[in-house]
Amino acid sequence: MTTRTAALTGATAGAGRPDRAWPCEGPVVLGVRHHGPGSARAVLAALDAAEPRAVLIEGPPEGNALLPLAADEGMVPPVALLAHAVDDPGRAAFWPFAEFSPEWVAIRWALARGVTVRFIDLPAAHSLAAAADPSWGDEEDVADDGEPALRVDPIGVLAEAAGYDDPERWWEDVMEHRRGTEATDRAGPVDGALAPFAAVGEAMAALREQYGHGGHAHDLVREAHMRIQLRAARREFADEVAVVCGAWHVPALTARSTATADRALLRGLPKVRTETTWVPWTHRRLARLGAPGRGYGAGIESPGWYAHLFSAPDRPVERWMTKVAGLLRDEDRPVSSAHVIEAVRLAVTLAAVRGRPLAGLGETTDAIRAVMCEGSDVPLALVRDRLTVGDVLGEVPDTAPAVPLQRDLARLQRGLRLKPDPLERELELDLRKDTDAARSRLLHRLRILGVGWGSPEPGRGSTGTFRETWRLCWEPELYVRVAEAGVWGTTVLTAATAKAESQAVSATALADVTSLAERCLLAELADALPVVMGALADRAALDADVGHLAEALPALARSLRYGDVRATDTAALGEVAAGLAERICVGLPPACAGLDADAAAAMRDRLDGVHSAIGLLPHTEELGGRWADVLRTIVLRDAVPGLIRGRAARLLLDDGRLADGEAARLMGLALSPGTPPAGAAAWIEGFVGGASGGGMLLVHDERLLGLVDAWLTSVPADAFTDALPLLRRTFSAYEPGVRRTLGELARRGPAAGGPVRAATGVPGFGAGSDEQRADAVLSVLRLILEGDRV
Repeated sequence: MTTRTAALTGATAGAGRPDRAWPCEGPVVLGVRHHGPGSARAVLAALDAAEPRAVLIEGPPEGNALLPLAADEGMVPPVALLAHAVDDPGRAAFWPFAEFSPEWVAIRWALARGVTVRFIDLPAAHSLAAAADPSWGDEEDVADDGEPALRVDPIGVLAEAAGYDDPERWWEDVMEHRRGTEATDRAGPVDGALAPFAAVGEAMAALREQYGHGGHAHDLVREAHMRIQLRAARREFADEVAVVCGAWHVPALTARSTATADRALLRGLPKVRTETTWVPWTHRRLARLGAPGRGYGAGIESPGWYAHLFSAPDRPVERWMTKVAGLLRDEDRPVSSAHVIEAVRLAVTLAAVRGRPLAGLGETTDAIRAVMCEGSDVPLALVRDRLTVGDVLGEVPDTAPAVPLQRDLARLQRGLRLKPDPLERELELDLRKDTDAARSRLLHRLRILGVGWGSPEPGRGSTGTFRETWRLCWEPELYVRVAEAGVWGTTVLTAATAKAESQAVSATALADVTSLAERCLLAELADALPVVMGALADRAALDADVGHLAEALPALARSLRYGDVRATDTAALGEVAAGLAERICVGLPPACAGLDADAAAAMRDRLDGVHSAIGLLPHTEELGGRWADVLRTIVLRDAVPGLIRGRAARLLLDDGRLADGEAARLMGLALSPGTPPAGAAAWIEGFVGGASGGGMLLVHDERLLGLVDAWLTSVPADAFTDALPLLRRTFSAYEPGVRRTLGELARRGPAAGGPVRAATGVPGFGAGSDEQRADAVLSVLRLILEGDRV
């Protein structure tokens, strides 16, 4: 046994097993870097050589009962232990494991051989409770001058001492790229397997001697608990114990310490009741850093690359280049075998020039950019996203413990063939089909529960109510959201119903209740609707603010449309909506007077929403006439800002309730010399601005364009600067083609006194309509309209 290994392992004698003498002088402490393929291979070699009777892993002891599941065929890494507080499920922590994680390799090694395996880190019951304290994990060393010392990055310090400017590159060179058995051949199987850990342990011991806890004071508490667990294992298994932990902790676990001192550090720690389970994880999540008290984050930049290094049996660079070539070919990039050969040669050459033992990620990336991507970073970004990082999603067997709500959700996902996928994708639903309707209900219910698996997107190619477009992406953190939602019920339906009822009772804003009513209809929460409708009627009766009523009406009007496809009774909802519409018609004109620019813009948006909503309400003809009278009142009221008056005029014109000549007359009045330029510009913005198609209106009605042009040329120079920002904001929203056509018409000087004739020379206009060409379009329009009909 070498002196170096003895120092690393504690150098205490212990009883060996009858069938085989323990080859080490004390427990074996294997200091690793979490999620390092080289560390994982070294741990596997050390365990094969030493053959301990117990393996202790840095991790929460609450997960000990779940460790046997790691041997299940249905457990496919990456996975994570999830621990959460029972009384506050949102307080949770993850401990992720990949196939190339040293801890995972040690767990699988022990389970495969019937060796005892345990987690020995500070219990999650303590770490989750302490994490609620903002100071947890933020304690710092104090330097000699009394100032707080900086946190120490041990890998960065060692890399700098070795002459590296990149800690990642140094660690890859000394650990992750280790593949040979040179040390084993020189020193024997046990000493050779332990040699790299001895070197890492000595380096960390020097750093701990210099920096203490390095600004991570909470590690002292964790290490005290790990020492207590190590002592307990030694009483049971003598010295035939292997510990797999972060390299930073090795000196603390091998240092002399008393049980009394360690227990003193743990005395008085806060504690919460916890539950623990396994959940699937992703490579992309492995690339994120963790937070103190919330498990450990990998923080590795290239989990896909590390997985390749661990799984490739030989020639890792050649195999990696082949993977990249396959990906680029799938994306229709011309990559041949010759490209692969040249990329490998270049990567190997770069490694030699840079003095690296093996071409690493930097060399392979530079070679791929130069040879396969022709110097472009665009396809290289695809390689990084799909391969270097990747979106591999692990799997957990059904036998893993879970809250009842999670089990019900998993059952629904299987039944509806909606597999959780970390890759973002679009899902088109046709609500006339039973399966798609059930999928829509599930996604809407999850949104009510705060489980954001999917977000609705604007439908494409359809104005009907029977189509929905969703953007889905399953994040591992959603398991925490499901655990949080479990307090509302044991199934998705009952939980969503209970939460909707609670939100309805506690809501204070009318718009919140109307939005909730809409979501309940979409989710088909029939039992929650009476409570929501009662709250809606109460809030609507008490709220006298016209702005609030206008914000609430669109959601109710949209909800009324869902009854056609979802067979939902919306009679009570229609009565409330009709009442709101009547109150808006009475109170809106005075509410629009005397507003500043910001308030006028907000009211303009409410005006658009109410206008669209009234078109969806029952008794449209009667209510529509009432609404048209309101708009005419707003148009003619001088106290109303020009932005709102212009938009009201445009809405009347679009509905056919304002003749073209009358629209031109109103614009002429608004742009008369007596109107301040800023007010006139605001009227124009309201009339032709936004997404209302105002640009095409000016293109096809040259009288209106002539009025705008004549007014613009008459604005005095000192007032033009004030009006210009409003006009630029209005016209910049138009499509480039529309702006170009308007520029051509303005340059040619359109007449403002009447319709344009062919004799004017303006392209695209004729003396009259072409009946034959118009009839040819009707059949196409009929197909489009019938396709969107519910």
